[in-house]
Amino acid sequence: MKIVLASASPRRQELLTRVLEEFTVIISDFQEETVKFNGDFEDYVKEISKGKATDVASKLVGDSLVIGVDTIVAFEGKVLGKPKDNEEAYAMLKMLSGKVHTVYSGITLMKTLTSEILSTSVATKIKFSNLSDEEILNYVNTGDALDKAGAYGIQGLAGVFVEEIQGCYYNVVGLPINKLNSMLKNFL
Repeated sequence: MKIVLASASPRRQELLTRVLEEFTVIISDFQEETVKFNGDFEDYVKEISKGKATDVASKLVGDSLVIGVDTIVAFEGKVLGKPKDNEEAYAMLKMLSGKVHTVYSGITLMKTLTSEILSTSVATKIKFSNLSDEEILNYVNTGDALDKAGAYGIQGLAGVFVEEIQGCYYNVVGLPINKLNSMLKNFL
């Protein structure tokens, strides 16, 4: 059975090599904005991960297993996606400064021959230190904030902002590899 990761994220691709020796990457064309946020973060990320998996599965012929993943940052009832510019990145980080937020990832496994689906979510709590305006500006000016949910990547320069973590570190990077490994064992 061919295994396909439905993600353009280089971080997810690198992390998946820790779980699987062989897989193919096919980038999903799923439009995430078609999923409306109903107030439940776990349902929201699972729906987007299902959308990505279903989109890629529809392009495949033969026996494949598609892995769809989505990660968001949740804070005070809102979804913090990827910032559109440096100003929005700064505002997000200023909001998170000194506070606790939650990172959610949805994972969906889909078998193309049977359309069988297994979907779950993982949550990790992160507490940021109090950040000075200068620290935030210096980080935002690196450009690292723009392609990441919540305007930061824990695995990079923003790792220094993290005072405390409760849950899976790899979830915050974008692929909870322990959970995915368990799902694959039970689904294959």
